[in-house]
Amino acid sequence: MKKFNIIPKAFGIFLFAAILFAGSFTQSNQLLAQDTGLITVQSKQSYDQTVDQLKQAVAKGGMMVMSEINQGKMLAMTGIKLNAVSIFVGNPTVGNKLFTANRAVGFVVPIRVNVYEGTDQKTYISYVKPSSQLASLNNKQVDMIVQMLDQKLAMLTGMLSK
Repeated sequence: MKKFNIIPKAFGIFLFAAILFAGSFTQSNQLLAQDTGLITVQSKQSYDQTVDQLKQAVAKGGMMVMSEINQGKMLAMTGIKLNAVSIFVGNPTVGNKLFTANRAVGFVVPIRVNVYEGTDQKTYISYVKPSSQLASLNNKQVDMIVQMLDQKLAMLTGMLSK
């Protein structure tokens, strides 16, 4: 009777599977790290001026402020002193097209734009590109619309950073 040594073969299969698993995990983490869609620009204005100018630019750009959350006021209750506000911007006509294409867009639309004063006393504007947030819907109509929104947000925030 011939003996076969299966331990090296089993170990080889295990090692191969472990390498494949580790490689796929590393790739997915790299993809997440590469394009989060987070955009942050430094404003050349003060915090208050930036908030005012952002609201004006939104209105002039055919959008509207739909809601606002003043995080600075809320966090003042905990003893933290900071200037920070989230402004939700959108356009009902564009929203109609997006919600008609896929009602799940509501987790992104209206778009949240955060204005805050950093610890360096400089003012920043941050948002996550709508195209990054809605890519997982795999909807060509949504993709086309949010690409335009990406461009509009880049233009609006770019104007404030000059």
